Amino acid sequence: MGAMAIQQMADRLAALMEERLRIRGAGLEAKLRKGGRMLPRHVRAAAARLAEAAAMAQNPKLYLTLDQERVAADYDLCLRHLSGLNLWDRRKAMLLNWLASMVLTLAVVAALVFVVLRWRGLV
Repeated sequence: MGAMAIQQMADRLAALMEERLRIRGAGLEAKLRKGGRMLPRHVRAAAARLAEAAAMAQNPKLYLTLDQERVAADYDLCLRHLSGLNLWDRRKAMLLNWLASMVLTLAVVAALVFVVLRWRGLV
């Protein structure tokens, strides 16, 4: 695996992050800074290692110190996770969570109003 292959892996992950998570940025490192919290911890760590490997691959001496198998495993892990994401499902889940919180809030307010009215003897 050459330096260009590692850079292509990092570029592919950056493109997937922009496509699936709507994170903008100049490269993989910038996208991880902006939206890395949207990824699980182990995927975020693998993506960070891949971004570091892409930077190290630009220097011939540092390239020789890279663990090629680890870079490939990190890429596969990130690719599997990002390929499985669906933007519509994420939006639907966010909408359902918001609706559930609104219903719970209304139920608590209604219960409090009922308790106050009951306490004052109006109900």
